[in-house]
Amino acid sequence: MKFQPDTLAGVNVISRHEPGQLWVAKVLYTRSALVPWTGDVLAWGVDQFTDLTPEHFERVAQLRPEVVIFGSGQRLRFPAPALLKTLISRRIGVETMDMAAAARTYNVLVNEGRSVLGAFLIET
Repeated sequence: MKFQPDTLAGVNVISRHEPGQLWVAKVLYTRSALVPWTGDVLAWGVDQFTDLTPEHFERVAQLRPEVVIFGSGQRLRFPAPALLKTLISRRIGVETMDMAAAARTYNVLVNEGRSVLGAFLIET
């Protein structure tokens, strides 16, 4: 029996994830993506964890979320604090998790009505 709708009106919900793939509602993404609680999903432009720069997180901060859930890929990896400086200086919360935990947490926060942004790293 299904209790939760596939999509909630006006918000982005992660409906599925697998290695190298992320579905927002029924749309498949195979590259890193920024998933705001509402609005368009955006390409993030990072292909590997080691390619992350402060500019990647500056772009995240420009979207003005309350909290960022950083999905670091299939395993948990923490970005260097210097990369997160922009988020910290703007008092934007950031949590790092592997993709599975990040997707679950993002959906919980969206369902609570929080202004969350998922920054999902999909390595190619």
